[in-house]
Amino acid sequence: MRALTWQGLGDVEVKDVPDPAIEQPTDAVVRVTSTAICGSDLHLYDVLAPYLRPGDVLGHEFMGIVEEVGPEVGRLQVGDRVVVPFNISCGTCWMCSRGLFAQCETTQVREQGSGAALFGYTSLYGSVPGGQAEFVRVPHADFGPVWLDDVHPDERYLYLSDILPTAWQGVEYAAVPEGGTLAVIGLGPVGQLAVRVARHQGIERVIGVDLVDERLGLAAAYGAEVVDRRSVDDVAEALRDLTDGRGPDSVLDAVGMEAHGNPVAEAVINVVARSPKPLARKGIETVGIDRLEVLHTSIDAVRRGGTVSLSGVYGGMADPMPMMQLFDKGVQLRMGQCHVRRWTPELHQLLSGADDVLGVETLATHRVPLEEAPEAYRMFRDKTDGCVKVVLQP
Repeated sequence: MRALTWQGLGDVEVKDVPDPAIEQPTDAVVRVTSTAICGSDLHLYDVLAPYLRPGDVLGHEFMGIVEEVGPEVGRLQVGDRVVVPFNISCGTCWMCSRGLFAQCETTQVREQGSGAALFGYTSLYGSVPGGQAEFVRVPHADFGPVWLDDVHPDERYLYLSDILPTAWQGVEYAAVPEGGTLAVIGLGPVGQLAVRVARHQGIERVIGVDLVDERLGLAAAYGAEVVDRRSVDDVAEALRDLTDGRGPDSVLDAVGMEAHGNPVAEAVINVVARSPKPLARKGIETVGIDRLEVLHTSIDAVRRGGTVSLSGVYGGMADPMPMMQLFDKGVQLRMGQCHVRRWTPELHQLLSGADDVLGVETLATHRVPLEEAPEAYRMFRDKTDGCVKVVLQP
């Protein structure tokens, strides 16, 4: 089959790879009908290179048709249409029984000290081949895949795999009080959906921050006030100015480790990523740091006693944090990988209605064949051609 493979720093290629097969009784094989490039895929493009090997199949946002099932898969049958969560969880362990599916103890990657295994996301999370491919082996298919029983197009459901529940969880974790204000920093795909989710949930005032015209315009079209990062000297001060000098009640960081604004951190990250793999892995795990511009801005901007919710991915082990400010302001922090299956029942019901209430079918700005994925990665990373979200079609 054809699949998008990692070959080196900033280098991905579509190649022939072996077809997946049933390996465990609860496995299924899914023929991919739609898959997407996620912002966290860009971390693999550069920052997390030490945990990848040439030939690793990428991608963790995908859906398709069940082609084969193991003997213990349960109700899932050949021919069923499913969307597959990016984290692989069993549904029955201690963590899963508490809704903490991203911490599943059955698939936990203990040798790396990580949580549940993820599709297409490095040896840190199990080296499970990903979904930017024609076919995917889906472990724990007795629990994970979300069964779809209607005729809406793929893009009504594709983002149930990751970015929609990630945005939903981010807004839930933000704990915006009644009548309160939510600031969303970073208006990429997760930030866009966070704006829409917040407005859908009745949060009356949402302020979006970004530095790309297309993203600012899209968020404004869905009811957000927008702040152009390029037009203000201090984002936190600008947000305070918009909220009676206090700051927003809650701030959602939808950017993570790829933030702009700290050339020193960027230089360190680049050196580590380009070091020999054993040295680079040791560097990330002991002295690794992130680009923290957005996180520090979120902490600075949020009002005293407010909440900062992190949906953007961070991976540094030695990140400097403004502990005095956090403690003095009484800021609450909530974060973590999205517990996708915790939110999919409610979201599936929401998406299955006649109306596309969150505008998910129009989120993608580019739809290209899988064979053009390398060019699409570069376009998505560089934010050229008005690119907000890319859907790949095998």
